[in-house]
Amino acid sequence: MSTIEAAETAPSQSVVWFQRGVVAASWIAAIVGWQVYRYSNDLSTTQAGQDFIDTVGSAWWGVFAYVALYLARPIVLFPASILTVVGGILFGPVAGVIIVVVAANASAMIAYGVGRLLGRTPGASDEAAVAGDDVSFARRWSNRMRANSFETVLIMRLLFLPYDLVNYLSGVLRLRWLPFLLATALGSLPGTVSFVLLGASLDRIDDGLGGIDPATLGASLFVFAVSLLIARLLRRRQPSPPMTEGLTT
Repeated sequence: MSTIEAAETAPSQSVVWFQRGVVAASWIAAIVGWQVYRYSNDLSTTQAGQDFIDTVGSAWWGVFAYVALYLARPIVLFPASILTVVGGILFGPVAGVIIVVVAANASAMIAYGVGRLLGRTPGASDEAAVAGDDVSFARRWSNRMRANSFETVLIMRLLFLPYDLVNYLSGVLRLRWLPFLLATALGSLPGTVSFVLLGASLDRIDDGLGGIDPATLGASLFVFAVSLLIARLLRRRQPSPPMTEGLTT
């Protein structure tokens, strides 16, 4: 990428701080709104959660609201795993997997697009484009992602590495979108099945351990373990590119 092209796509400091402000404001609004709802209805945390599940799960607009939340999730950095478990609670194992697969892949492409459009600064390294504690993660995986984008993203998904960090880093590195999407769809499927089954194993979240279906929970753990095993086998056959002291553009 030329310096001029980088400058054209680079975010200014004001844009960066605006993004951080949006994330912080969204979290504050969500937390305050949740607490107001909980206290105004005299509900415990688990009771309020179950009330929310009952309302959304029985409403005709529930699927649309859930997908909308999943699409907004990467912008506010809400964990994908939590919403995936909620999908299992709301929609059950079969419909839950279908709905989450669609929502998760769409949200991954949103985060990828944001990373691609806003992730670079003029002349900056990929390391500089990924903030804070994520620098070591970027250093460790970026060369692998450049060398073999499909297989590396596939392995990262099977290892359950942070979902949005992989999405944003893929955009920052400007990986081709089709290998990224295919690897995400395929590699995320075991995790989706595992976490949806985990949610489906919970009859009610306010019942404690008494509301867990052991068979469904066992299936969830089995799929989780198989995903890690496949990732380990794939990593063994993937050559390791030479690591550099820093990341290059």
